[in-house]
Amino acid sequence: MALRDTHVTLAHGGGGKAMRDLITEVFTSVFDPPGFEDQARVMTSALQQPGARLAFTTDSFVVTPLEFPGGDIGKIAVCGTVNDLAVGGARPLWLSAAFIIEEGCEVALLRRIVASMATEAAEADVRIVTGDTKVVERGKGDGVFITTSGIGVIPPGVDLGAARIRPGDVAIVNGVLGDHGATILAARGDLALSVDLNSDCAGLGHLMQAALAAAPGITAARDCTRGGLASALNEMATDAGLAIEIDEDTLPFRTEVKGVCEILGLDPLYLANEGRLVLFCPRDQATAALMAMQSLPEGTGATIIGRAQSGQPGRVTLRTRYGGSRIVDMLVGEQLPRIC
Repeated sequence: MALRDTHVTLAHGGGGKAMRDLITEVFTSVFDPPGFEDQARVMTSALQQPGARLAFTTDSFVVTPLEFPGGDIGKIAVCGTVNDLAVGGARPLWLSAAFIIEEGCEVALLRRIVASMATEAAEADVRIVTGDTKVVERGKGDGVFITTSGIGVIPPGVDLGAARIRPGDVAIVNGVLGDHGATILAARGDLALSVDLNSDCAGLGHLMQAALAAAPGITAARDCTRGGLASALNEMATDAGLAIEIDEDTLPFRTEVKGVCEILGLDPLYLANEGRLVLFCPRDQATAALMAMQSLPEGTGATIIGRAQSGQPGRVTLRTRYGGSRIVDMLVGEQLPRIC
């Protein structure tokens, strides 16, 4: 092994042998990209189908701490980008990964992050085909920042978007909500919280493909990341020009998550998720979508939580278990910074 350093130094970003050793031994030896040019050269027969379209997305990840129960920044980087493609109906195919590394970062930590990314990419059937590394001075980077971009293919006949939601469409989530936000909060150790929680971080590409195959009438989907379910629904209601109502009794939250929120005065509807989505489909296809989702590990807790309806455009309301109703606004400010 040419890389003998235990911590990243500025030399590892200087463009010389130290940088080459870091890239070769930590990154490309694991990701196995197709060649070492300045760009990836990729092909897929999926684009040869008449009506197929490319989907392209990008995201940056700045979570604190870098490792937490159920995942790490590398796992989030892959899953988050895969999910952004998947909820648009695309089959994710290729990712890029750019790393900003702080001087002094442990090489062993980098290796764990990269291994986690490779594992998640394999499970999602995507390839990390190109990337970049930069090293910044100590105190300027907070360990590791990762930016990933993704390309996928939307097959002919698939056209998802919030503007396609119609009154009567039902809203389905694929499992319990808020685990990621509560886990990160507890993992920071600032509040001496002791909870048995793991992040819900998961890739949802296979889940969306199964749901679309079973319920081709699905109109829209959105992953519930920063701002949680409430923000995702508000965005969809605004784009659809419809109202959305959800039922308190059907919302899937763990007792531990609700307990953390009660102690800290937080609303679990706004907690971040990294493996949860909400989709809308016609009522007559809801059972088929549920069964398809529940057949996969990342969708075992799938449940109907509400519906789209005529009403004030962009308004989201919660029907309480006591028969009342309250407005669920878009998140104002930030409940938890550096969450994903």
